Amino acid sequence: MLNALEVVTTVVVGLMVGVEFSVAFIMNRILDALPEDSGQLGHAHGGRMLGALMPFWYIGSLALSAVWAIAGWHHHGAGLVVTAAVLLIISVVMSVLLLVPINNRNRTWTPENRPADWKEQLNRWQRWHYVRVTVIIAAFTLLVSALA
Repeated sequence: MLNALEVVTTVVVGLMVGVEFSVAFIMNRILDALPEDSGQLGHAHGGRMLGALMPFWYIGSLALSAVWAIAGWHHHGAGLVVTAAVLLIISVVMSVLLLVPINNRNRTWTPENRPADWKEQLNRWQRWHYVRVTVIIAAFTLLVSALA
């Protein structure tokens, strides 16, 4: 049973890392290269779509990691799993305090109602997102290492 939990947790966190990496290094560059207001509209739509999904994914990843840490407490790699769970807690706190407020504003913007500093706000979100991606990659790496 513990082996199944380890695999499911690693896959769920790995997929989350893949999505967030793709947003950071592929999707944002594509959206930023679109003409006129298309990029800003794409960011707003992405914020609505992923903003609805990612809270469940982040909390689910954290919960799975916590269950793994508890269930495997006396097994090899438990310290790595606990550290990964702490990093996932940091990613959730970062999301709630730093990224979600910007995303909540961004997802309602249109070319008619966006603030004058909308580009600066999106750039701030992207910078924090890079940090968050680094944190969840580290968590994923620790989970994979705990399997070995």
